[in-house]
Amino acid sequence: MLDGRYRVDARIAVGGMATVYRAVDTRLDRVLALKVMHPALAADASFVERFIREAKSVARLAHPNVVGVFDQGAQDQYVYLAMEYVAGCTLRDVLRERGALQPRAALDILEPVLAALGAAHRAGFVHRDMKPENVLIGDDGRVKVADFGLVRAVDSVTSSTGSVLGTVSYLAPEQIEHGTADTRADVYACGVVLYEMLTGAKPHGGDTPAQILYAHLHEGVPAPSAAVPGLALELDELVASATARNPDVRPDDAVALLAQTLVARAALDEEQLDAVPPGARSGSGRAGAEDRTSVIPRALPTPAGAAAVRLPQDAVPETGAHRTTRLRSDGPVQHTSRLIMPQRIEDEPEPPRRAVRSRLNNRRGLIALVTALLLVFGVGAGVWYINSGQFTHVPALIGQSEDAAKKKLLDAGLGVEKVDRQFSDTVERGQVVSTDPATGARIRGNGSVTLVVSRGPETAQVPQLNGMALEKARDELRKAGFAPGDTSSEFSDDVEQGAVIRTDPPAGVKRHTDTAVALVLSKGAPVEVPGVVGDSVADATAALQDAGLKVTVAPEQVNSPQDAGKVAAQSAAEHARLAKGDSVTLTVSKGPRPVTVPKVTGQKASDAQKALEAAGFKVKVDRSFPFLSDEVSSQSVAAGAQAPEGSTITITTKGL
Repeated sequence: MLDGRYRVDARIAVGGMATVYRAVDTRLDRVLALKVMHPALAADASFVERFIREAKSVARLAHPNVVGVFDQGAQDQYVYLAMEYVAGCTLRDVLRERGALQPRAALDILEPVLAALGAAHRAGFVHRDMKPENVLIGDDGRVKVADFGLVRAVDSVTSSTGSVLGTVSYLAPEQIEHGTADTRADVYACGVVLYEMLTGAKPHGGDTPAQILYAHLHEGVPAPSAAVPGLALELDELVASATARNPDVRPDDAVALLAQTLVARAALDEEQLDAVPPGARSGSGRAGAEDRTSVIPRALPTPAGAAAVRLPQDAVPETGAHRTTRLRSDGPVQHTSRLIMPQRIEDEPEPPRRAVRSRLNNRRGLIALVTALLLVFGVGAGVWYINSGQFTHVPALIGQSEDAAKKKLLDAGLGVEKVDRQFSDTVERGQVVSTDPATGARIRGNGSVTLVVSRGPETAQVPQLNGMALEKARDELRKAGFAPGDTSSEFSDDVEQGAVIRTDPPAGVKRHTDTAVALVLSKGAPVEVPGVVGDSVADATAALQDAGLKVTVAPEQVNSPQDAGKVAAQSAAEHARLAKGDSVTLTVSKGPRPVTVPKVTGQKASDAQKALEAAGFKVKVDRSFPFLSDEVSSQSVAAGAQAPEGSTITITTKGL
């Protein structure tokens, strides 16, 4: 049992930082996964901080394709997370068993992964360790991304000292060279995972990690079709886009890559989607309708900001040309306009030659005039459009809330590129600190703006909450930049029941904002439970209620030494300490159980006493004077008769 709540049943996996167990939450009676940090690392404050950051990061991502975090705590040297348990396997297990996957299955897995990462990226987090081991596939077909243990805020410093986080086969070049990562590093890792799903192998091999790292730095990821002949060109281009060595050339985040993935899928026909790669191990080796690899259902949640892609039904690709569609998440899809050619004017009877010449001269003059006017207006309109018409100005957003700033940008026809967050001692938490481009700067009418939102001061004092009600105390913590933590209760003669006694850390202590602050609540002054066993139900109820307790009477009665209708037992023992308003359950007696009296005459008094007590009776020994014999001559209740359990039976020994 961990923390008095989680019963550990089996070990699932062991990693570099922690061991994962299958466990049962005995309080809620549900199966979950416990991720327990190795005790040797728990002594390192930086590792513990990273571990706790995982809980905070994932708990904020309410997304169906992200493994949820339920709880975080510690017991002695064990620091743990209580997480959603996904019954199934990992993508690594699938690749190990199946080898290369059909394109349909690969895209069916990639799309929910990108949806999960897209939600994380738009929330301001980077996973930093995307690999098949962290993609869980449930028995019900759902795909979930796990192990956000290496996530960091997008706007925080992500450089490492002396080591590079992540798995070498999926590290982006900038992670290897500079030790830094943003959302595009996750995009690169997803491109490598897609290559591995399509080919059954990693793009770069080597005998040592150093050789693999060198390949990622100096060699591009090869086209999957080089290993799988006949693979669709769109899939080659998708991998190339995601794994470009220059991060500026990649999609900005997982939402953008998901949009490209949907376009690539739409361009593939059924034969291309169901093509069986040479590295597949599917048993029969053919991909009929009955054995297509279909890991998950096609219905996927659309991440925030992702636009639905609908291609015109009559759109026909240009022959011999590759058409690239750039998708925007902040505007409607642009449809192709159709030019209608004017109908041919029917021939008219030929007029006289002079009239024709005059008419032609007049027409030429009119055409020349109209052309000149159009040229003047056209040049003027072009100059205006080039200099001003295609631009707008970034509105003033500093000091406004994040939601208000987004709405103002949308009303101005602009989008939100991303939201960065930074500490600020002058701008209130949740309000805009600055924008990029800056206020008043010219920007194209369909451009996007990066918002920098305040996280409040980097450190703040824990507020004084003593005596506050729970909800008000939680609100005050949020206003101060802290997260409400766990709650516990204890008796207090001074603080009203339900109000805050103290906080952990204590009031006045400085901590980083977003730190969880635990609250200790008052159970009020303790109530001593009176003893009511043997009382009538009415008297017992009155005594308990007078003490400030609630009373519940059990529906079933029991046999007991108490008379029928009296209280046989109470759930809280006499003199126990409870909080005011707690409930005590009373069990009512239906009288002693009738017991058959054994025959004890002729036995020694000591043996007779033992036999009667074993049957459930009390025994009184009456010795006749003078004490000439210890043999029982009579018993007060005849043998074979029934008497109430616990009643007294008198035995008499022989005299003169």
